[in-house]
Amino acid sequence: MPEISRFLGIIIAMYYQEHQPPHFHAKYGDQTGVFSIADLKLIEGSLPNRVISLVLEWAFEHRDELKDDWELAMAKKPLHKISPLV
Repeated sequence: MPEISRFLGIIIAMYYQEHQPPHFHAKYGDQTGVFSIADLKLIEGSLPNRVISLVLEWAFEHRDELKDDWELAMAKKPLHKISPLV
């Protein structure tokens, strides 16, 4: 799991063998959610509401970087780390 950011116990990752639409994974404890990059919403899985809010706040600040990492992942190139929320 290529980790691209970590903050407040949340791990953000993207995988190389992925499907459309462009998205990223957020893991918190034993729960995982998948978020779309285009419209920044939870499209799969479940996370506590507070964690969803934090992930969306972070993603809004880093949407362009997420898009860039998606393109790198699709090309099977190393991903860039993205600054944490705090």
